[in-house]
Amino acid sequence: MNPTRRPVIAGNWKMNPATRSEALALADGVAGRMAALDLETVVCPPTVWLESVSASIAGRIGVGAQTMAAQERGAFTGETSPLMLAGVAGWVIIGHSERRQYDGETDERVGLKTASAVAHGLRPIAAIGERIEQREAGETEAVIDRQLRAALARLERIAGSGLAIAYEPVWAIGTGNAASGGDAQAVAGQIRAILAEVGGGTAAAEVPILYGGSVTAANAAEFFTQPDVDGALVGGASLDAEGFAAIGTAATFAVELARGR
Repeated sequence: MNPTRRPVIAGNWKMNPATRSEALALADGVAGRMAALDLETVVCPPTVWLESVSASIAGRIGVGAQTMAAQERGAFTGETSPLMLAGVAGWVIIGHSERRQYDGETDERVGLKTASAVAHGLRPIAAIGERIEQREAGETEAVIDRQLRAALARLERIAGSGLAIAYEPVWAIGTGNAASGGDAQAVAGQIRAILAEVGGGTAAAEVPILYGGSVTAANAAEFFTQPDVDGALVGGASLDAEGFAAIGTAATFAVELARGR
């Protein structure tokens, strides 16, 4: 972890929890444990709970949406526009592998949504990652290159955009089989090199790169000690406030270690 970049720990709640009261209790538990930590903490509840969660935590931590449409309005049944997120969410996950797999999210749409998020003042977390068959075929580097360049393609600029990139190997999500720290660093280093090529040195230096895929309090430190990994996009472990806070604590410890304190 590079001490010049502020860590980002984002929790993707996916289709959880089932009730408003549970969502508010979880958000309050996370905010109570993590608001004082020197990092960007973000919770991403289901769309139906966004407004309630945002009002409940009152700016103590960040709130993100799990997806959005690129368009501002129109005949897009079931979608949420960036205008609707204004004042409710400051972040949005774009291109999560489950959206790609179940909802037909293409590389082109990820690029459109990423640019739309930035244009509307939202901080996008653009998610990229390879499937197990692609990894076994030695295609990881090519997949990352394609997906990342597509996500960046429509941005007028990268530096100052608020963009974050999440490397989420699909084979690690929800399986308990996390990548190694070395695996995560290899891809994060590739991502940073492409950011430098496309957006210049300032862009490469400032964009946080997150690792996602079976991140837990037990293995978080292995990722956070890598020089190009700046945080995590956490799935299942984000549904437990105490465990999620332990991941955040590991991130702050890694920063302090990098600063030599």
